[in-house]
Amino acid sequence: MEASKPPNSNPPVAVKVTGGGNASGGRPISSPIKPQQHGLPHRSLAPPPRRHQRCCCCCCLSLTLLVGLVFLAAIAAGVFYVFYRPERPSFSVSSLRLAALNLSDADLLTSSLDLSITARNRNQNLVFLYDDFTVSASSDGVAIGEGTIQGFAQGSDTATVLKATVSSTGRSLDPTEASRLRKTKLHPLEIGLYTEASIKIGGFKSKRIGVRASCDGIETAVTEANATAAAPTTGSARCRVKLRFDIWNWTI
Repeated sequence: MEASKPPNSNPPVAVKVTGGGNASGGRPISSPIKPQQHGLPHRSLAPPPRRHQRCCCCCCLSLTLLVGLVFLAAIAAGVFYVFYRPERPSFSVSSLRLAALNLSDADLLTSSLDLSITARNRNQNLVFLYDDFTVSASSDGVAIGEGTIQGFAQGSDTATVLKATVSSTGRSLDPTEASRLRKTKLHPLEIGLYTEASIKIGGFKSKRIGVRASCDGIETAVTEANATAAAPTTGSARCRVKLRFDIWNWTI
């Protein structure tokens, strides 16, 4: 008994071929027909916009705005300079007296320096509104004292004499600094000033700007306690002034 064959799920379909020339002599030839697979119709979808393209557009727009603001600020600065011709303030050391510069055996410093400083405003239409000044003095790179000068308003085209006492009491020095101060009788001095100021033009008042002045080129000796005049100084003080502007987070 022959084993039963499983029924064919796709039975052949007889196709009648007319005409000769085939090997079957005109007999029907069984040819299986494959079932057609019906799938979903293909649709062409446009790709979604890329995120980095949107980011590039935002960056380009921000950069354009920034360049425009810088350009407008440059134009405003140019117009301001043409109309007012602003000059930075200037400072000079008018006189000084080194009243004391003493070192103890434990290298503790006691010092006193009296200063007269002249501040000048050469501008015709600008008024400087100064905050309190911080004054410092050093000799051969060794800090010898600090002091303050009260803030003031300086009108246009004026000169103002400022007086300050720079001192130190019991400041501890390292042996190298103490040795540099002991080995000389004629001390080179460097004077430093720092403050912040606003500029007033008519009814307009600017934001505060930093004003820093440094003066050097002076040498002096300690004035004796009973002397009626200050010890002579040599050289001429050279003072350099730097202004600091804060624009957003930038310092110029």
